[in-house]
Amino acid sequence: MMNYATTYNIGQGAPTPGGKAKAIAPTTERLRQLDAKTKGFGRNQEGQTTVSADSNAANGFLRTSFLPRLAATETIQACKETVKTERDFYQSLSLLAAHYNIKPMQTETFGYPYNIALALWDTEEQLLRKIGNWEEIKLLQDSKRTYLTSEERYNTGSTLYYIPVIPLYRLLRNPRRKSCAHLLLSVCTYLYHVADIPYYRQEDSFLYWQYEMLKEWVLSDDYADETSEYLNELEQADWIGERMEQKIINRANLKLFKQRLNRFTSKDALDLDCYVLACEAYAMYEKFPHDTVFRNASTANDADEDEMDDIVSMDRYISFCGDSKGWLGDNIIQCVNNELQEYGQMQEPVIIKRFNASKISGDNLDFENRLFALMEELIYILNNF
Repeated sequence: MMNYATTYNIGQGAPTPGGKAKAIAPTTERLRQLDAKTKGFGRNQEGQTTVSADSNAANGFLRTSFLPRLAATETIQACKETVKTERDFYQSLSLLAAHYNIKPMQTETFGYPYNIALALWDTEEQLLRKIGNWEEIKLLQDSKRTYLTSEERYNTGSTLYYIPVIPLYRLLRNPRRKSCAHLLLSVCTYLYHVADIPYYRQEDSFLYWQYEMLKEWVLSDDYADETSEYLNELEQADWIGERMEQKIINRANLKLFKQRLNRFTSKDALDLDCYVLACEAYAMYEKFPHDTVFRNASTANDADEDEMDDIVSMDRYISFCGDSKGWLGDNIIQCVNNELQEYGQMQEPVIIKRFNASKISGDNLDFENRLFALMEELIYILNNF
């Protein structure tokens, strides 16, 4: 993560509508962050209950002899299974190595299962050094074969990617900044229509109800000197948010995107930052005209209902918002943190590749790497112009 935006951590207590929210972290970080990820569910460490055998059982076992043919048959069967497991493993490893262009260590001469364990360790070390988004490899076995899977994951770092629109509204009203503001407007239209970033004034969005809940708290609290100020901020977030959505939703911003870039002239550092950002957004719009931020959102296929309820979906930490500053901005962040701290897992962009007889996926997370960096830079510009 870049090193200059305000960060916010989960677990600061419930927001108090009647008082000004405290700053939680220095403004030397780029983005607001959630709490560090919670650890996954641990396995039950208790073993099965030990059952004591009858005192004569040992003597009975010592007096028992196995038939030679039966013992030989079991040994041969075990050896066949081991040989097949090793063969399947090295075939799968060969596919994985070719896909990632790595050279596995020669471990066939070592005994089973050490040879497989050593090969897995070496492969993980190479992938960790070479593949930026690589997360883990797993050795799986189904009814037909043993094979490897590889997981590539974009780690969001428990960060809130909330893009403020009120600063863009002010930028559009500044006669000296209209050119760069229109560039950023085109960027936002790309994020809204193509990347499918949620908007906080839509009733089906997570942030919509966070704003509504905060408004209810203010209205139900005892009237204080600051109450009118808080209500004004909430009304402003609603009013500007609705008007900015009408501007952002206009697809003419995409049609004029290239023209705006070609006619743009940078006069200072802010202009240059906006231009570089807009160039990247336009390049992504051309290369990924139909890709959304949710295209590789991880799913909990193996999770039961309780576990699925424990996952923070991506639409909860990625969204357009009103403003990230002031009483309202601080309290919205606190509301979100209080809500999301109850969850144990984060939904993130993930690609699972299976190295078996099926076709190997050529998908990657290049789009996600560029999109999250784009949103991060846009948030920084809007928060600091």
